[in-house]
Amino acid sequence: MFKKRITVKILLFLIASDILETCTHYCFKKSTLPVSELTISDIPSAVTFFHAIIASHFLWLGFLFVGLTFIVWSTILSKIDLSVAVPAASFSYILVPLTSIIFLHEQIDIMRWCGIGMILLGIIFASISSKEKQTA
Repeated sequence: MFKKRITVKILLFLIASDILETCTHYCFKKSTLPVSELTISDIPSAVTFFHAIIASHFLWLGFLFVGLTFIVWSTILSKIDLSVAVPAASFSYILVPLTSIIFLHEQIDIMRWCGIGMILLGIIFASISSKEKQTA
């Protein structure tokens, strides 16, 4: 079954999906920051750890973003092929590290950026090869 090509509306949904996915990762990370110094060595410390995470509003906001991402992603997949959607929605490979740098003050070394660049090149090559098969 051949699905439509990417339209402006679908492109906006793809961008929204990447932003929502990035927000999800950010919120889940923020929910763990208050307990990052805790060591889980026994059952009471594990209970304390999980209680602190469950009490975090960032965790629940992250779950909300998961739900919204599911709705947006399902809409995308109903309009275009999965083999087109996944490479097109790969901007989160850049958004997540940038969000980590800006909001979490994480350091990302040059080797990691090179790895991210290689992943993006692979996505571009995969995307080009799928376009060539569609036109053949």
